Amino acid sequence: MDDKQYLVDELNVKDTWRMFHILAEFVEGFEVMPEVYPAVTIFGSARCKPQSKTYKTTHRLSRLLVENGFNVISGGGPGVMEAANRGASEAGGKSVGLHIHLPSEQKPNEYANVRLEFKYFFIRKVMFVKYAVAYVILPGGFGTLDELFEALTLIQTKRIRSFPVILMDSGFWSGLMEWLKNTLIKRKTISKNDLDIFQVIDTPEEAVEIIKRIVVV
Repeated sequence: MDDKQYLVDELNVKDTWRMFHILAEFVEGFEVMPEVYPAVTIFGSARCKPQSKTYKTTHRLSRLLVENGFNVISGGGPGVMEAANRGASEAGGKSVGLHIHLPSEQKPNEYANVRLEFKYFFIRKVMFVKYAVAYVILPGGFGTLDELFEALTLIQTKRIRSFPVILMDSGFWSGLMEWLKNTLIKRKTISKNDLDIFQVIDTPEEAVEIIKRIVVV
């Protein structure tokens, strides 16, 4: 489906009928997702290649999570999402792919053994955050940043329970950290304590230890 046809199809759906589709996606998610507890949601770039360090790190991370009693949730697509689902399924865990229908780029990977299909981003976001005991954020683009800052905002404003939010690869996140410290904090648009909501680390082993220390399974 090309971009033009995708937009035409969206415009042709009346809002009243769209509500039934929205409800159906919520109902399916609420029925399936409790079965994957406890699960860690992993985010990162769809453009990450299997030979890359990020892909290999994600694969190891998801295997370690399963070996330590956790299941894994990803967006169900390629790149980091594929690595997350692959590691979890190979380790014998529940490997959840919350796949979103997009006009380009997002295609489902073959490693999710629990799969849900979504048309609406906001419903998918609810499933990510509602059924995760932790978030691990690998290098990524706009979508990854969107999920990261949504979680930080919800925790900061106490709209959801606090849970581990872990950024992996300190080199990738260093520029963001400098901006947060030298711009947002200095201009008082966030407080210094807001940086305590998340942690920046470099290895899968560190991530698993943080999650195990906070989350009892």
